[in-house]
Amino acid sequence: MPLPSNNMLFGFEPLLTEEQRAYVDSIFDNQLTIVNAKSGTGKTTLAVACAKLLGKPLIYTFSPVEEGSLGFTPGTVEEKESKYTQPLLDALIEIREDPRFAIKSEKNPDMINEGAWIIAKSHTFVRGTNIKDSVLIVDEAQNFTRGELKKLLTRVHDTTKVIVIGHDKQIDLKDPKKSGFAPYIEHFRDEPYANVLELTKNFRGRLAQHADELSW
Repeated sequence: MPLPSNNMLFGFEPLLTEEQRAYVDSIFDNQLTIVNAKSGTGKTTLAVACAKLLGKPLIYTFSPVEEGSLGFTPGTVEEKESKYTQPLLDALIEIREDPRFAIKSEKNPDMINEGAWIIAKSHTFVRGTNIKDSVLIVDEAQNFTRGELKKLLTRVHDTTKVIVIGHDKQIDLKDPKKSGFAPYIEHFRDEPYANVLELTKNFRGRLAQHADELSW
C-alpha cells in the first residue's frame, strides 16, 4: 500500500511533486525502489523519512571513492567515513531527528540501547552480513562498481526494503564505465517487486538546477 492518506510525512506530504509522490509510494509498495535523480531533488531526505515511518532498523551505506587512501588517515572507521554520511545527517535534520541519538556510534555504544535506529557504514563493512528485517538505503549508488553492488544486494533477504539512490551523470569513479548503477537499473527494471523512477526538479534553486544541466 502507498503512503497512508492521513500521514503528513514529517510535513513533506503537502509539498510533494507528482514525481516525489510516486517515489514515496514506490518505497511503500515495492521491495526495491531505484531512483535516478539529480542533486537537490529530495531523494535522500524522502528515503530516510519513509524508512523512519516503516519502523525497521535502517542500514545506510555508501561507497567511499577514496577507499584506498582512507586506510592511511587517522581516526576510527566512523571518523574516516564521516564525510560520506553528510546526506544522511542533513536528511535527519530535515525530519527533525537528532543524528546524535538516531545513528549508532562507536564513540557512544550505549546509544544502541537508547533508541538509535540507524547503522551508517560503507559497503565494505555491510556486504558481508545477512541483511534481514531492515530498510537498506544505498546512497550515491553511481559510485558503486557492478561487483560492489552485486556483493551488497545478494545479501538482502525478502524481509528488507531496499532504496537505491544515485545519478548516472555524477559518477566519481576514475573510470565511470565501471559504475554498476545504470546496469542494475536495467537489470531490475521489469521485476514485479521493483520500480525504477526519476526525479528532475532541483529544490535548491535556479543556480543549482542550471549548474546540473551542464553535460559532461
